[in-house]
Amino acid sequence: MTPDRDEILQAVSSAVLAVTRHLSVREVLQVIVRSAQRLLDARYAALGVPDEDGSFAEFVAEGITDKQWDAIGPLPRQHGMLAAMLQEGVPARLPDVREDPRFGWWPKAHPVMKDFLGVPIRDGEQVLGIIFLANKRTPGGFTQEDQELLTLFAAHASIALINARLYERGRELAMLEERNRMARELHDAVTQKLFSLRLTAQAAAAMLQSSPEKAEVELERVQKLAGEALAELRAVIVELRPAELDSHGLAETLRKHVRMLDRLYSSQVNFEFDELPPLDPEIEVVVLRVAQEALHNALRHSGASRVDVRLAYEGGKLALTITDDGSGFEQADSRGLGLISMRDRAESVGGAMTVGSSPGAGTTVRVEVGV
Repeated sequence: MTPDRDEILQAVSSAVLAVTRHLSVREVLQVIVRSAQRLLDARYAALGVPDEDGSFAEFVAEGITDKQWDAIGPLPRQHGMLAAMLQEGVPARLPDVREDPRFGWWPKAHPVMKDFLGVPIRDGEQVLGIIFLANKRTPGGFTQEDQELLTLFAAHASIALINARLYERGRELAMLEERNRMARELHDAVTQKLFSLRLTAQAAAAMLQSSPEKAEVELERVQKLAGEALAELRAVIVELRPAELDSHGLAETLRKHVRMLDRLYSSQVNFEFDELPPLDPEIEVVVLRVAQEALHNALRHSGASRVDVRLAYEGGKLALTITDDGSGFEQADSRGLGLISMRDRAESVGGAMTVGSSPGAGTTVRVEVGV
């Protein structure tokens, strides 16, 4: 290994480790892939983290455009060279991956890859994932020196990936503790107000016939208590906002949610978004929850093959639109789909929700909120 390359490797590895504390697992994977691609001058680079169902929990790549990804289709399964590397746990360096007996197949839209270098990312005996490069820009393909360099880089990547996972788990535990604290506060504050509200309403009802004036006073107190309870609930909602909203904002949080659903369901789930201005925390929570509910309906009940999600900033308003090509429904039969609570959520932050649907024509849910 030449001194120059050794210096490059040290710098890249240090960068990966330095950002681990501040990035999600997926973002760390992206840093690793981009660094490896640049380090070994490859046209294509990818990293896959396997799941327990024969697919990949995470799969990131460099050198492939979004348009190409859309044409390629779902995430790869554990087959061909990817499966062989996961099972064997040893590096593979090939002049032409297509001629190897372990090679399976590619989707029709997959770019043509020839020279190939892949190494496992290991934690002891466990294979955390595989990182591979294809089509080295320098003529002659990948060398033994390249393999040694990528193997050493994978060892650093393993540390970064493990640290990122530990960080995310720690954040999840902290969030759970915070939710438990908020649940106790909710019980102590809001529940007491609701109990007082009920007693006051009962007293007002008992006085309506015998003492209307006193009943009116009690009803005014009911109104005041209801307002205080509503304010408490809104404060709790804001504090219970998902931690991802604080770390990544609404657009990135929703993008990650959509990507997860696209992997979990056979339906194709797409996401587009505009650059957004700073948003009120309560609006972010409401729009995210409405989106999650609408996506749940589309994927679980409509039989849709495609769902499109768009988050836009139009004329001073935040606009969320979710459209599916599913079975649709009669508007009169929509009460069981949670649309009333979704509309109530939107209205709680001064927004409005519209729903367009008819049998056989799919469904469009749109929320607009002034920001």
